[in-house]
Amino acid sequence: MADGDPVCGSMHSRVVSVIQNWDRELVTSLNRGACARGGAQHGLNSETHPALAREWGEQRRRSCSLGETLDFLRGCHRRAPFRFFNGNTFADIGRRLAAVLFAELPPGRLREITSAVAHYIAGVLDREMMVEIVESLSRSVDLKAGDRVKTLRGTRKGRILRLLPDGRVVWQPDGGQSELVALPESLLPVS
Repeated sequence: MADGDPVCGSMHSRVVSVIQNWDRELVTSLNRGACARGGAQHGLNSETHPALAREWGEQRRRSCSLGETLDFLRGCHRRAPFRFFNGNTFADIGRRLAAVLFAELPPGRLREITSAVAHYIAGVLDREMMVEIVESLSRSVDLKAGDRVKTLRGTRKGRILRLLPDGRVVWQPDGGQSELVALPESLLPVS
């Protein structure tokens, strides 16, 4: 992530390397497992693996942001240090890192954030969209009657009708007469 991208504070705050405990043997074992599950023969790409193995060791010692780490993992995937399943391997690392760093979030939001991070690393999701997903899902929710909301995946939009004493919200999807009850963390405010 470029400096100044406002992703959840933690995306750009300098931290001790978030991959410091991930040595190249562990990364190789993750790829070996992905190959076994996918029915492919594990192997190293002799053209890119040696240089990337050195860079991995250097990256482990750096103090960097989560955003820089995700960019590095995406770059590792693109350089393909293994013969097969590079995307799966580095996306899995990103997913695991995000799961730890955002562990305090409700399960549904955590699942969506880890998925967005993995899809970014694998090259399926662009940076801007990943940042938007992480930012929106990591914000605390403070909903009130009348607020416009959407589901986590954005498939339904509607309006909050009332708040229940137990903290749940009653909302009505656009174009419908039904009233739905949801946990506030399962809905996102619509600006």
